[in-house]
Amino acid sequence: MAGLERYPILPDDSQRTWERIYESAEANNEFRNLAHDISQPTERFKPERPTSFPDDDVAVRKYIGAGVGLASLITENLLSHPFVVLRRQCQVHNNSVRYHLLPVTLLPVMVHLHQRQGFTTLWKGLGSALLVRGMTLAVEDIISKVTPWPKEITWNSSLKSIGQHILLKCVSLAVVTPFYSASLVETVQSDIASEKPGVLDVFRDGFCRLLSWSAPQKGRMLPVWALVVPTVAYGLFRYFFTLIVRGTTSRLLHISHKYEQRKQGALSREVTTQAASQDIELHAALFAVFAADVVFFPLETILHRLHLQGTRTIIDNLDTGLEVMPILTNYEGAADCYRATLEQEGTIGLYKGFGALLLQYAAHLAVVRLTKITLTRLSVLFPRQPPRQSPPPENPVTTGRGSSHSYAGSFRQ
Repeated sequence: MAGLERYPILPDDSQRTWERIYESAEANNEFRNLAHDISQPTERFKPERPTSFPDDDVAVRKYIGAGVGLASLITENLLSHPFVVLRRQCQVHNNSVRYHLLPVTLLPVMVHLHQRQGFTTLWKGLGSALLVRGMTLAVEDIISKVTPWPKEITWNSSLKSIGQHILLKCVSLAVVTPFYSASLVETVQSDIASEKPGVLDVFRDGFCRLLSWSAPQKGRMLPVWALVVPTVAYGLFRYFFTLIVRGTTSRLLHISHKYEQRKQGALSREVTTQAASQDIELHAALFAVFAADVVFFPLETILHRLHLQGTRTIIDNLDTGLEVMPILTNYEGAADCYRATLEQEGTIGLYKGFGALLLQYAAHLAVVRLTKITLTRLSVLFPRQPPRQSPPPENPVTTGRGSSHSYAGSFRQ
């Protein structure tokens, strides 16, 4: 045709040629887009940072629980001792006018004692009390190693194991009885009317009373064999009562916690469950000890009066906190002490110094709560480091030469 000679005529496969050119251009466009994505990585190449760290939560909760437990142990053995001193001085004072059933009446007495005798007057006998507690644990440990008697029992223990455990407790309490008497004297005697005892005087006085196990009675002091039976009975009943109350309280608190979680719609996660379990066990133990002190308070009053009789101890007069007075009693035994107390002081006389017990556990609970709040706040103030993430695997498109050649080859086609 005229005018079309300068235009080349396409061969029969012209349609295939145009498809090949189109594919090459599309490959070139994909290659450029891919290179742009590699040079400027998008969010899919960035590792996701977790919002919560379960391992850190478990560790923090564990440390908080351990810190609260340590604070409770220190409070029980050290910070509660001044209230124990006040309670025992009230219990052994058979002629007192004030019974101090409420904490309010003890506050002015404590102020007067600090003014006249100094701040350390309510910390007397702390060393001997700790030595007696440590001695009790050591005797139990030695007996459990030289005999088949178990040191601890569980709810699944056999009757034989429980009986052997009771024997272990009885023997250890009997051995420690004279040393407990010596420690009681150091705890209640007045600092301004008595010589301050040495660190190891509790062992010397305890061995002296232990060697006179079957000696005849001297003056008003009761022999050790007359003190062993009430002391062992008191310690044994108190021990099993504490175990039962602690186990029952722990089960009830666990059931209540699960009920509250189901009421909210779902059970707690494992981290929350561990923290709640630690808190439940701590409160169950504290409540069990408090319940035992309340229930056995009259027996403790009788026991302390029997141990102190005939020791010529001079105590602070807690009616005013300004005087001292000797303890002069003549009980023939636990039954006679109970009968004489009811006749002279009434039933309420068995609860002298109960206000000091209330102060003791109020302070104990306050220390536990304050420690928990403080540790929780500190765990929030100090940020936790996120766990290290492994780097993402290298993209073969950026490093693999074969991939580049394949794209280049497709481009050249």
